[in-house]
Amino acid sequence: MSGPVDLRSDTVTQPTEGMRAAMVAAPLGDDVFGDDPSVNALQEKIASMLGFEAALFVPTGTQSNLCGILSHCQRGDEYIVGQMQHSYRWEGGGAAVFGSVQPQPLDHQPDGTLALADIEAAIKPDDPHFARSRLLALENTLGGKLLPFAYVEQATAMAKDKGLARHLDGARLFNAAVAQAAATGGNARTEARRIAQCFDSVSVCFSKGLGAPVGSTLCGSREFIARARRVRKMAGGAMRQAGVLAAAASYALDHHIDRLADDHALARRLAQGLAGIDGLQVEAPQTNILFVDLKGAARDRSAAFLKHLAEQGVRSTGLYRLRFVTHLDVDAAGVDRAVAAIRGFFGS
Repeated sequence: MSGPVDLRSDTVTQPTEGMRAAMVAAPLGDDVFGDDPSVNALQEKIASMLGFEAALFVPTGTQSNLCGILSHCQRGDEYIVGQMQHSYRWEGGGAAVFGSVQPQPLDHQPDGTLALADIEAAIKPDDPHFARSRLLALENTLGGKLLPFAYVEQATAMAKDKGLARHLDGARLFNAAVAQAAATGGNARTEARRIAQCFDSVSVCFSKGLGAPVGSTLCGSREFIARARRVRKMAGGAMRQAGVLAAAASYALDHHIDRLADDHALARRLAQGLAGIDGLQVEAPQTNILFVDLKGAARDRSAAFLKHLAEQGVRSTGLYRLRFVTHLDVDAAGVDRAVAAIRGFFGS
């Protein structure tokens, strides 16, 4: 692949030729009236795939999480969430701003989980001094880390036992499923369903590793999705001839799930290529996201290092902690080019 090696995020992918053809051919209607056949087909497909009654197509993962949280919680309620989860840290405080729903953030364990004891301790008693604890929100993958399935089962079972609803930010659910399938010897679609069925609602993003240009879906019961549809309308997310976007997402579900394993392999290739460089601490990737920390003298040279990467056509995010994300628009040659650029700067 020519041009820059763009490792900033898997959101930068361009639609493939097959996906573009599916978008052009998509039959259209008005989704606000519920009669866009391509949107309806996508919603039925993802709901069936993950084992839910219904699904709702929305423009973004941020809006999908917002619709989910506000459909579970009312004013004066709270949701328990991790400090580094997207729905808490990087979504503008939407649940609090738009829904008067209080987040109760918890610290993560090194593997990305929230300690069961911490979750239980955060649940408030039924007392007017406290917000009402209504929801446990988890994210899988989290920073590229796969939440252990046994933990997911335990955490969600405890939440249910304590009367909490359970929501999954599954922006990269299928990355998690592919990694889990590799560990169990199973099928990625089966693993995605196993993960999803631990929750009352699941948000799935199509514009990251799956490679669609726009869109997420929120899955849940019919009653839950009916509430979410009202929130989507209030949030300005009801679209008209949205089938051109839904067709891309549907194509991604048919063609781009299993290939996520290629992205995971490329992240490992990048990590291996950077191993042993003095001043870099490379975190072994579990899926398609690699973090690299600059240490010591390398940290002092961070500005020059980032300038060097830009000049070499290698794009990443971060300053002292760099994030590299592999995706369908990056190949082995691009990864090797990134490795060469980084090693060239450090003289190794």
